[in-house]
Amino acid sequence: MMTIYILRHGETDLNAKSVMQGRLDEPLNERGRELAVLSGRGIQGVRFDRCVSSPLKRARETAELVLKESRNDIPVTTDERIIEIDFGEFEGKKLPYDEFGRSFYTDPLGAKGFPGGESVRDVCKRAQAFLKELIDRDDDKIYLISTHGCALRAMTNFFFEDGRNFWRGHVPYNCSFSIVSASGKNAELVAVDKVFYDEDLIVDRYVDDRLK
Repeated sequence: MMTIYILRHGETDLNAKSVMQGRLDEPLNERGRELAVLSGRGIQGVRFDRCVSSPLKRARETAELVLKESRNDIPVTTDERIIEIDFGEFEGKKLPYDEFGRSFYTDPLGAKGFPGGESVRDVCKRAQAFLKELIDRDDDKIYLISTHGCALRAMTNFFFEDGRNFWRGHVPYNCSFSIVSASGKNAELVAVDKVFYDEDLIVDRYVDDRLK
């Protein structure tokens, strides 16, 4: 049985400002590091065989802290396919809640791509290719995958019958896990947005009508 823990990175200063971070290479802030440490301590006892991260600092640093605190002494490798969506001209800005901005929240799979960047469908294609390739290994190992909010939703979207409900009500919480269990041709998403720290520490900045 293969188990894949897919992790969204900890908080950054741009997360705290609710701006579109995308490919901007921001490090974790103090709270982001704290959540990563708590998450690592919360999953002590899980023995990871391999870790793959997005190449961006916030994902790598989260993976490194989770591994350290969970007492897993393995290297972090990177894969470009699980990097965050490219917001193009909107990088580092708040997305206006006009017709284009609403579509990213209400119909992301039908929305146009970001000018100078990617569409959500582009992210689904590359992130799902990564995950399906991993599942096809069927090697009975335990993996830690460190990625981003949109990339995580894109990666796991094919598990849901109602795939157009892309966001599942909210962006994945910082340092939350979606967990995949796979054996042979069968793969199942057994947990979504699971946290290994006190739930009182969850901050959801996207709870509004945009994701309903």
